[in-house]
Amino acid sequence: MEDIKNFIDEKGRVHTWPSKMKKKIAIIEYLTTKFESDIEYTEKQVNQILNNWHTFEDYFILRRSLVEHRSLKRTKDGSKYWKSVE
Repeated sequence: MEDIKNFIDEKGRVHTWPSKMKKKIAIIEYLTTKFESDIEYTEKQVNQILNNWHTFEDYFILRRSLVEHRSLKRTKDGSKYWKSVE
């Protein structure tokens, strides 16, 4: 995993969203580890997990990035999310 220590606080929370794509991908991969395989999550649950692992109050960009990077998959209506096993 790309070095992300400059973006993580002492509690392991993301405190800054990087500008470079390589670092963003590393953060996405890190956040993906906070989700369990074989579990379906509601959007609210995904938001709560992400809120637990960042400090800059923008779970929208994190959730969108996880889906765009295919780390999380979701139903078309966004009602269910699950960790990708690709």
